[in-house]
Amino acid sequence: MATTKKRIERIVIILSVIGVFALFAYFLSDILVPFLKMNFQNDTEGAKQLLRQKGWLGYLTVVFVEALQMVVVFIPAEFIQISSGLSYPFPLALLFCDLGVCLGASIIFVLVRAFRFENGAYTKTKEKIERLSSVQKKERSVVLFLYFLFFMPIIPFGAICYYGSSTKLRYWKYILTVATGVIPSIVTSNLMGSAAKAFFAHNLPIPLLVLIIVLLAALLFTLIFFFLDRIYFKENKGTPDSIPVLVFYRLVKFLRGKKQKLIADEIPEDVQAPYIVLANHQSFYDFYYITQMKHKRNPAFVVNRYYLGKPFVRSHWKSAGGFIPKRLFTADLSTVRGIVRNVRMGYPVVVFPEGRLSPDGISNPILEGGAALWRKLKTDLVLVRIEGAYFSMPKWRRRFYRSTIQAKVAKVIRHEEFSNYTDAELDDLIEQTLWSDANASTLENRYKQKDKAEGLHNILYRCPNCGGLYTTGSKGNALFCSACGATYELGEDYRFTGAGPRTISEFYASIAAVEEREMQEKPLLLETKVRLRVFDENGHTVCRESGECQLTETAFTYRSEREEFTLPTENLPALPFSCGEEFELYYKNRLYYFYPETNGQQVARWALIVDLLTKQRLQKQKKTEAAQTTGSGK
Repeated sequence: MATTKKRIERIVIILSVIGVFALFAYFLSDILVPFLKMNFQNDTEGAKQLLRQKGWLGYLTVVFVEALQMVVVFIPAEFIQISSGLSYPFPLALLFCDLGVCLGASIIFVLVRAFRFENGAYTKTKEKIERLSSVQKKERSVVLFLYFLFFMPIIPFGAICYYGSSTKLRYWKYILTVATGVIPSIVTSNLMGSAAKAFFAHNLPIPLLVLIIVLLAALLFTLIFFFLDRIYFKENKGTPDSIPVLVFYRLVKFLRGKKQKLIADEIPEDVQAPYIVLANHQSFYDFYYITQMKHKRNPAFVVNRYYLGKPFVRSHWKSAGGFIPKRLFTADLSTVRGIVRNVRMGYPVVVFPEGRLSPDGISNPILEGGAALWRKLKTDLVLVRIEGAYFSMPKWRRRFYRSTIQAKVAKVIRHEEFSNYTDAELDDLIEQTLWSDANASTLENRYKQKDKAEGLHNILYRCPNCGGLYTTGSKGNALFCSACGATYELGEDYRFTGAGPRTISEFYASIAAVEEREMQEKPLLLETKVRLRVFDENGHTVCRESGECQLTETAFTYRSEREEFTLPTENLPALPFSCGEEFELYYKNRLYYFYPETNGQQVARWALIVDLLTKQRLQKQKKTEAAQTTGSGK
């Protein structure tokens, strides 16, 4: 029986597809193409006469094509809607398209209710519809949910009708909802066709036609956004389920989804929301890879406060929700409150405990232990390791390379297990589990681009051959030294060919070794003149000036005519930076951006030396703690 049913379903789909293409071919060859030719020739009377001659055949073609594409699901409705707008006056085009939708919806209703018909194309969309339904905090009527789906540009009309037919909704309510719910989309498509018709008839310039179409699409999007944000999802404001957040993720997926092959694990079934996701940080788009892991609920992300201070974002992120601001490498109680708030509302929270992107593909140390907070929250920890993302878009390059990227659940630590660890042991377990080396990834990515090394000199600022400082440059696939002439070529596997370091991380480690040796041989003193930009809590620029920065083993100092401050290095665990541009830190809740007036390469050196100072300090602390433990044991 099951096999017979599947055969019948396939026959129905095949016949429907054939019918759609046959009718659409008729519509194109006998109506649309001749109509356009007459418009090109400014034969207005001929065009009108053509439509009169075809009469009801043309009308039925529009209706049947629209109806059959509904049944098939995967054939876009916009083709016939725009075409009808080209061929007929706007009121008629709208009427015929809506009648076609209603006919198709009625056929689907009969197929589902009477024959339990299941369209294969619909079943692929069914999970997405059910997930959208589960986002709601309270039960909604089926009618309102159907309106919501019709307003969403990501769900085909046919799939929505299959879903609506599978509910207990009565036919008259169902068909009325369908007939009215599709109107905004049909109106937009028909108007696009009408605009194109005016273009052909009146020789409008192409830029104006494009502008009209873009404005119509923007109008439809605005109406959809207003309906979802102000009416349907009104109670979701300030949460990760808010419409601005969902639109943002959809936009990122549109821009990035086809530019990499993403292998994303699902969150284990027995892990219930809320939970904390901790992940390593290889690239700017790591947040997107985490969103694709099929969470129980949309997660909230801990984000660099600077990004939320951008003018447009600043006025919307609080009402939108889904983002928890954090001052990097600074105690921030507001971040803790944001995490606690989202957990109490039942949302997962995603944290990148490294706090910054990896410069060389190897995970940065986790400097701010979060074990005490995770213990207090009593939520499961999901440790996610991202691989393949570093070379797709490292922090020193602006261009994105197509890559295979994996977001893998490396370990789940149940909150009941926290008692088995001290805070230090839990932090160490997290750091060890998340540690990754991009050069050791098992993913088989090959990079045939011819500009792989460009910008790399802003990280690898010192030549391992001659030790030259700031003598490296990059062009194409090569890193070179202007002092000794050494050249380091990158192959398709992103490894250096020839003698010397084999990987970017080995190259970076050789630079770190030189810096450590020099710090042992002579007192550390870095100085540079900078241009300064200071931001307040809300991301507003409060100051622009010039000054001088100094770094010693014990302190970071800034001096200018306006102010002077000193920050002990023990209070400076890391120095985030933008390659070749600036380094940054927080002081008295203000964000300071320092732009060296000469040689942008040096920002990477300042950041690396701060890392080395932190490493030395932590090693001393561990030795002291070990000695104290041994002494107390004796």
